Amino acid sequence: MNLLFQSRYFSSYQSDKDRKFIFDCGHKIIQLSFCQLLAFRQNVLKIDLEAHFTGENKHGLEILVLCNREHILVFDTHQVVDLKEFIRGTFAILELNSLI
Repeated sequence: MNLLFQSRYFSSYQSDKDRKFIFDCGHKIIQLSFCQLLAFRQNVLKIDLEAHFTGENKHGLEILVLCNREHILVFDTHQVVDLKEFIRGTFAILELNSLI
């Protein structure tokens, strides 16, 4: 298993043997296919981060459902900011790996 990217709260790994990606959010480890990883990225990119700072999101929480409702994740504002950077970093590394 190869470490792709690590941020303050999250880590991503790639398993060449199983052709899976592993998302580690500290308290939970989730195995994802590439299609599921793409869907996860779309969910993260859709999060309105501005709403966390303007008061529209009063609770400061985001709930994401992954893999056909198999996993439910709840993130606070700090984790959402980190998650957005984490997703960008993970896909940047995947792009670099494809060029090598």
